[in-house]
Amino acid sequence: MTLLPGLSLLADDYDALLCDVWGVLHNGRTAYPGVADALARFRAKGGHVLLLSNAPRPSGQLPAMFRQMGIPEDVYDGILTSGDATKSCIASHEHGTRCFHIGPERDLPLFEDTGVACVDEAEAEFVLTTGPFNDDVEGPEDYREMFERLAARGLTLVCANPDIVVERGDRLIYCAGALAKLYAELGGKVIYFGKPHGPVYGIARQRLADFAGVTIPDNRILAVGDGPLTDIKGGNDAGIDALFITGGIAAADCGADPEKPEEERVAHVLARAGVRAVGAMPRLVW
Repeated sequence: MTLLPGLSLLADDYDALLCDVWGVLHNGRTAYPGVADALARFRAKGGHVLLLSNAPRPSGQLPAMFRQMGIPEDVYDGILTSGDATKSCIASHEHGTRCFHIGPERDLPLFEDTGVACVDEAEAEFVLTTGPFNDDVEGPEDYREMFERLAARGLTLVCANPDIVVERGDRLIYCAGALAKLYAELGGKVIYFGKPHGPVYGIARQRLADFAGVTIPDNRILAVGDGPLTDIKGGNDAGIDALFITGGIAAADCGADPEKPEEERVAHVLARAGVRAVGAMPRLVW
């Protein structure tokens, strides 16, 4: 693992990027300086960019939000979210048609045109979480008693976002993955969609092939992300090289200054997670 000044040092080795969004392109409020330019330059040399996000909502909602943050649509080829994969799953009715949804109202479009109704806890055939009801103030422990009841009934919990925490401005907030982790610890069955779990990478490969008009070999795809246990592990498990962005959720562990990671500390973060990366940089810049 080497600290790199920019993506340009690796760009010629790859034909496609599977690029994380939150913590790499933006902090939940605004785009990081230089990221849109880096993606645009990679595409200008003939590369393809698929934004691969653990956002628990369908990808069609995201371009407008990205534009407001300063990420134009012409710097990427497409978007794939864990919400897309989750929606396909629940629309199959494999787990039933009555769901108890744990998460904010903004994620309700996930259920549109699926034939699945959101019901009260007592009526549910399965549970789906997109995060805490109020992620500004809530965490997993707020759900312990509820989860004990649900797990005792044998209800499957579908997790639409495996992330444990994510940046929002200068804060870290809990995601659905943190709730799912507690549910599993209490003996409940959990099904995950999104990174680092394998199915989303199969979908991503097909999307990249559609963009390129030809299958892109795994050794020509680079996964870019700030999550050691999601983005980097997912790439490793899929046989795809990974680039670690240190200035996201792991910034405090990588050095005193988020913009100046320390190589030994970065190496320790990756080793602790049991993952490897071809390089690391504080921000995705060219």
